[in-house]
Amino acid sequence: MKTFAAASLLLATLAEVAHGHYQWQFLTANGQKGSKFQNLRENSNLNSPVTSLSSNDLRCNVGASASGGSTSTVSVAAGSSLTFTADVAVYHQGPVSFYMTKASSAVASDGSSEWFKIKEVGPTFGGGQAKWDLSTSYSVPIPSCISAGEYLVRIEQLAIHNPGSTPQFYIGCAQVKVTGGGSKTMSPTVKIPGHVKASDPGYTANIYNNFNSYTVPGPKVATC
Repeated sequence: MKTFAAASLLLATLAEVAHGHYQWQFLTANGQKGSKFQNLRENSNLNSPVTSLSSNDLRCNVGASASGGSTSTVSVAAGSSLTFTADVAVYHQGPVSFYMTKASSAVASDGSSEWFKIKEVGPTFGGGQAKWDLSTSYSVPIPSCISAGEYLVRIEQLAIHNPGSTPQFYIGCAQVKVTGGGSKTMSPTVKIPGHVKASDPGYTANIYNNFNSYTVPGPKVATC
């Protein structure tokens, strides 16, 4: 009986881990959902998170810098929308942020250039409770004022569901070629790693204790 109970506990734990992690796998652009990792760089750590604030893996995820050559770059018009889709719905509470960085070649970019944030999704508060957007897909508009050219578009879901433990970053990078647009220089810009600090209130927040406001970590959203 003890052996059976231990085995059952192990299976339950593995099931929880499987459901508690996710991987960005699909990009929808121009109204068409691409195949798995067609326009999103494939990471080598499967659905495991990045947890180090000083790691270059925060840019596009583990192993993703080397996968640009096997990823197609999709053309999108400035002002149009992209949708990132994971293998399962986001399970851990935390914000979602989107960043972009321009590159002479999206395929060759390692994400070491300056990034700007284009959207953030934090919790909503009402009735004494916080509600997080826990979804399978998240959409973001490409700013209509940015200049034409190739970019990496980055999604970051920061899981802060376990206060006292290290928060978890779930990251994916899409390769896009923006057409049309304008000529505005977007600001503020940041380097990644370095965009989130260990002292940021949104990084250290305890979502289970007196949680009635929240600031998404990272820079302010750059606007046209």
